[in-house]
Amino acid sequence: MTAWIRTKAILAGTVLLAGCSGVPVEYSYPTSGPGGKPTYEKKESLVGPDGVDLFSLGRAKEQNTGGSGVAVNAFLWRASLDTLSFMPLSSADPFGGVIISDWYSPPQSQGERFKITIYILDRALRSDGIRANVFRQERTGAGQWVDATVEPTLGKDLEDAILTRARQIRIQQAAVK
Repeated sequence: MTAWIRTKAILAGTVLLAGCSGVPVEYSYPTSGPGGKPTYEKKESLVGPDGVDLFSLGRAKEQNTGGSGVAVNAFLWRASLDTLSFMPLSSADPFGGVIISDWYSPPQSQGERFKITIYILDRALRSDGIRANVFRQERTGAGQWVDATVEPTLGKDLEDAILTRARQIRIQQAAVK
């Protein structure tokens, strides 16, 4: 019988505590003021009202543009999708700024395939705001795919093509307004 009563008491205590969780409680602790009397005045922080952000790495806080749109530069995002439109996409994350293509074999060379990952790194239309990684595989005589070397300039050329397309989109949009 005591186990049943203990179970009911624990259940009732849990319900009471859960009911109190929605009550906002704000405590203000007194500090010593002039003459040793307590005061409830708020002191200014040395680092500002928002505190220290260790993850911003010295960058100024970006202004919130409002809405729930794309969290990266819209011109770079659209230009990246336009440039990779001939390839099947595996994933596209507009908030993280990552576009990953699926493997693509060009019609003229069936013995090789490519995969591209695009990273949009900034909200501004800048040349260092985008990175492109190109992966290449070749088919062996046994029919298996093995990693192959990629020309070092291929990723840079792709970045340049995306930046050129982004500038074109920006100019077109400015002309419409």
